[in-house]
Amino acid sequence: MIPEKVPKEDVFHGSEELKKEAHIPSFEKYKELYLKSIENPDEFWGDIAKDFFWKTKHSGPFLEYNFDVTKGEIFIKFMEGASTNICYNLLDRNVHERKLGDKVAFYWEGNEPGDELTVTYRELLQRVCQFANVLKSQGVKKGDRVSIYMPMVVELVVAMLACVRIGAVHSIVFAGFSAESLCERILDSECSLLITADGFYRGDKLINLKLIADEALQKCRDKGFPIQKCIMLKHLSKEAEETPLGSQSPPAKRSCPDLQVPWNPKVDLCWHALVRGASDECEPEWCNSEDPLFILYTSGSTGKPKGVLHTISGYMLYTATTFKLVFDHQPDDVYWCTADIGWITGHSYITYGPLANGATSVLFEGLPTYPDVSRMWEIVDKYHVSKFYTAPTAIRLLMKYGKEPVHKYKRESLKVLGTVGEPINPEAWQWYYNVVGEKRCPIVDTFWQTETGGHVLTPLPAATPMKPGSATFPFFGVVPAILNESGEELEGPSEGYLVFKQPWPGVMRTVYGNKQRFETVYFKKFPGYYVTGDGCRRDEDGYYWITGRIDDMLNVSGHLLSTAEVESALVEHEAVAEAAVVGRPHPVKGESLYCFVTLTDGLTFNRTLEADLKRQVREKIGAIATPDFIQNAPGLPKTRSGKIMRRVLRKIACDERDLGDISTLADSSVVDQLFQNRCCPNV
Repeated sequence: MIPEKVPKEDVFHGSEELKKEAHIPSFEKYKELYLKSIENPDEFWGDIAKDFFWKTKHSGPFLEYNFDVTKGEIFIKFMEGASTNICYNLLDRNVHERKLGDKVAFYWEGNEPGDELTVTYRELLQRVCQFANVLKSQGVKKGDRVSIYMPMVVELVVAMLACVRIGAVHSIVFAGFSAESLCERILDSECSLLITADGFYRGDKLINLKLIADEALQKCRDKGFPIQKCIMLKHLSKEAEETPLGSQSPPAKRSCPDLQVPWNPKVDLCWHALVRGASDECEPEWCNSEDPLFILYTSGSTGKPKGVLHTISGYMLYTATTFKLVFDHQPDDVYWCTADIGWITGHSYITYGPLANGATSVLFEGLPTYPDVSRMWEIVDKYHVSKFYTAPTAIRLLMKYGKEPVHKYKRESLKVLGTVGEPINPEAWQWYYNVVGEKRCPIVDTFWQTETGGHVLTPLPAATPMKPGSATFPFFGVVPAILNESGEELEGPSEGYLVFKQPWPGVMRTVYGNKQRFETVYFKKFPGYYVTGDGCRRDEDGYYWITGRIDDMLNVSGHLLSTAEVESALVEHEAVAEAAVVGRPHPVKGESLYCFVTLTDGLTFNRTLEADLKRQVREKIGAIATPDFIQNAPGLPKTRSGKIMRRVLRKIACDERDLGDISTLADSSVVDQLFQNRCCPNV
């Protein structure tokens, strides 16, 4: 599983200063604790659980599970019998027991430089209690699902923690998703209430969020599921009157003459008016370990997003522990994760993991390139950020502008750099290490998924020597294996399917409302293993390298997109008879969407239709799914049984003429035609 010894080449693994204070200061210590976490998980996780508050203690084993579909229903149970409240552990425990009430929980940095707000742990607790009381006044109770569709503001954290304080289940939808996507997620999880905002700026672009939310609610009504209440935060259309406890962000620096805020008095409620009369004390709802915590949707290969369900105790302990050890969190750190809370990274490593450790974090609303390409490094210096976590997409984007924008700022506070969302290519890794970190900062290149809840393969800053682009070794409690197509475990240097042999506390428990899909997607292909859907290579030193998705999924800018979902959006257009979507390497985004469309007889492909199709995908899914290329395809390469050969389409998209064996094609002449029709002949 892990090597007896690590390679002796000159691979950086932390400064001497870092090693002195590190929680895991050496590879030997990592190996000792890793073996303990596998051989005696009850003791390992039991020691960690002592740092948290439990209303009742667990009874029986710490962990029970079945990963083998041939032996019955798949299940994972962690600390059965224990009860707690995750909000209490994140806020009350830090304020009252650890005396961190005056410590900064978040430095909020708005889209515009100068838009800023500081929130302490005590203030955050008060605001969460107020909004929890608001939710209760609207009839929200334990087990109810609440949809949250908000920009990156402090109130987003307040809303999610208010839900979990009263035992409600939050379902956060990324504010870049379309009305159709929001509607689909509200319907699937049967949410009783929606929380949104009037709008926000993303760089120069104004997003009329309430307009999109209203369109989604109308779609819900049309499908027979009317949401009775929608709470709207005034983020851009500020009220003149300040509410108690500083419970709104400061006035926006930018006027919004184009902001449209539709209002339906039968459904819509104003966040600020509701909070004004609410008490800032709210008893937490004590929940069982395996009660649901949140639902977060991730793209599925069938095209229908999966509602990944995480539960309370295991997720809390796992995100707290991974945050503490992977970023080597120290009490005086200022930590900044640039992700959006609408994704799992923001759930685990902006909200739950950092707050469980009493950390101070930066919460950023804007873009890395606005108003200029030095914005990130300006923020690093402004708040003296010591631990910085971002996506390879952002690194590759900033690489294009060279060293000068980085060198305008000192960045002396940085100690650890992290990457998340996709494997980082070695060139970007070297730039990040050499230019941003100035060869001082170890890079933790983390591999994990929405489903895993937290890091599963990752370096540790002072303990594991790094190889650029490698996810390195498993985290505590995680047992990886590499399988061949027949399901046999491969030993030594090998390449195949990445699977895990046993659960860890933070792994997902089910797909909401669809247990069969959960078992089919993650456990049916190789009984006895959790199947990640990713390919992996293990090198001669035992390091793991993620090689990419092996199902019909694309990783665009660190976000998983389903090819089936994009194809479905395309064929809904009346002009399209058939569509096929593949990934094509992109120097910044990792992968881009290359779409082949076969038109209905008699229609002509032109620029207007291309623009219509791009708009259609944007409206159905969201801007992140906008195709980069759409190619007219009078015919698609299919086998005699009618299956589209996507392998061939990927070759055409990349203009690679070595197609391998295409003897099973029903009509090989379509391939030549598709090469001739390529829409980016010079790319």
